Amino acid sequence: MQTHKKLNELAATAICGNDITSSCLYVSSLTIIYAGQYAWLALLMVAIVLFLFRKIYGEVVGALPLNGGAYNVLLNTTSKSNASIAACLTILSYMATAVISASEAMHYLHGILPSLPVLLATGGLITIFLFLVMSGISESSIVAVIIFVLHIVAMVTLIGSAAWYVCANGLDIATANFKMPAHGSFATALFLGFSTAMLGISGFESSANFVEEQQAGVFRKTLRNMWVAVSVINPLMALAAVSVLLLTEVAVNQEALLSHMGGITAGPWLRTFISVDAVLVLSGALLTSYVGVNGLIKRMTLDRILPQFLLKENSRGSSPRILILFYLLCLSVLVITRGQLGPLAGVYTISFLLVMIYFGFGNFLLKIKRARLPRPERASGLTVALAILAVMVALYGNVTMHAEYLIVFLQYFLPAIIIISLLLNRNELLQYLLVVVDSFFTSVKRIAALSKLHLTRALKRLTEQEFVYFTKGDDISVLNKVMIYVQENEITKKLKIVTVLVDGGHVSEDFLRDLDVLDRAYPEIKIEYLQIHGTFGPEIIERLSQEWNIPINFMFISSPSDRFSHRVSDLGGVRLII
Repeated sequence: MQTHKKLNELAATAICGNDITSSCLYVSSLTIIYAGQYAWLALLMVAIVLFLFRKIYGEVVGALPLNGGAYNVLLNTTSKSNASIAACLTILSYMATAVISASEAMHYLHGILPSLPVLLATGGLITIFLFLVMSGISESSIVAVIIFVLHIVAMVTLIGSAAWYVCANGLDIATANFKMPAHGSFATALFLGFSTAMLGISGFESSANFVEEQQAGVFRKTLRNMWVAVSVINPLMALAAVSVLLLTEVAVNQEALLSHMGGITAGPWLRTFISVDAVLVLSGALLTSYVGVNGLIKRMTLDRILPQFLLKENSRGSSPRILILFYLLCLSVLVITRGQLGPLAGVYTISFLLVMIYFGFGNFLLKIKRARLPRPERASGLTVALAILAVMVALYGNVTMHAEYLIVFLQYFLPAIIIISLLLNRNELLQYLLVVVDSFFTSVKRIAALSKLHLTRALKRLTEQEFVYFTKGDDISVLNKVMIYVQENEITKKLKIVTVLVDGGHVSEDFLRDLDVLDRAYPEIKIEYLQIHGTFGPEIIERLSQEWNIPINFMFISSPSDRFSHRVSDLGGVRLII
């Protein structure tokens, strides 16, 4: 089995950190426009919310360290259909982020090279990063690290130059700004500023979508590093801006506020340096989208939600077909919107905030349904509730400020969820098509026969896939829940129920009688019961997967207790369904 190099702390932090730390390039000006001189306070509030989500993400991914983020936790606590909604939102968020980042990067470059065609250059940048990610995640992470380090240097330099400028010129501008009346009341300004500032934490969710590509213990460190970076840089940048520039000047220079501020505090060299950094780090955010969506779609494909042909990997461990699919989606959005950021911002805003809310609810479900599952840390119920409430407030604030965002979001979300629903229910669709063939093509028997033959074969391929449930000798109520889950979430007519017995172990007669009852209760699913001697763990799972030609993703267990000798991640992708 071919193994690929895992990402260390710096590489993993850089991939998702480029997205979240690039937020200061646009969120500083936006927050100042709505919250005025109190923008730094709104950004500090966001840092507090992000601290709460550190605990939430740490608990969920620590308990279920598999790719997929919100999709993964909902898949292991509810149903495929619920998980698929979260997956759709995440993909839309990545798609909008990719196009917005690429477009913003080229707008900054256009400021340096006025003759640059922005729309064409945006498409070119998306293409370049497609080939970069296809070359392998480890190779692309080197580029991410270089961009990340340069960006941190640029931001520290800019904040330092602003502090030097204030020391040299006094606090007159800051005093004038803080004496100005707030946008509406203080509470309104803070509410609008907070709602806008919440958009500056995009990328925090990305690390959870490629956790399997990270070395052990790295994920929690990426959360800490991203939180520190955004908690320090964003509030200080907003405070520096209102200390150097009048509020009216911020609104005029909204598109390139930081490069303009660099020109004021240190001269043309810093203005150019910040512009170049903006081009690079926004391009790095594009890389984050590619890597995150690759991990998510790969997981969905393994779960048979998406077509299996997407799984094919190249020699460097990338999945070119997944990346090309995402690339084509991004290009289509770019062409349809002609690079206009308003519609894309609507898709991004609502989808991103909904993903955060889904993750919070996933944490609650994990506490309720997987209480015995070991996890390295736990978020209290109050922490999760406050975090969800804060994101809901931000979502309400953004929809209130930009009601048109909701309409644009639905224009993208509804077709996406319809396609996913069709794929989830393709078994029933094939059966309906068989009825249609029988009804409408009876007069053309040859066409009817060929169509029916192809549909029957496709249906047979879907239902012949076997699934496995490892049981410890559960009672009939637990086994019945397993059958209900398989019937509602999987397309199959075959289920192996397996007990792994240590030497001298045996199964009770009551359990065997329960199995007979279950077999009669679900005649549409063929149940095969097997007893395997050995010790349940990764080795026996891997061996049975190879012997039976059943992917580990199609093997289920009930939630293990904290006395279980293995982590869920060690089991290779076995799903928790009870």
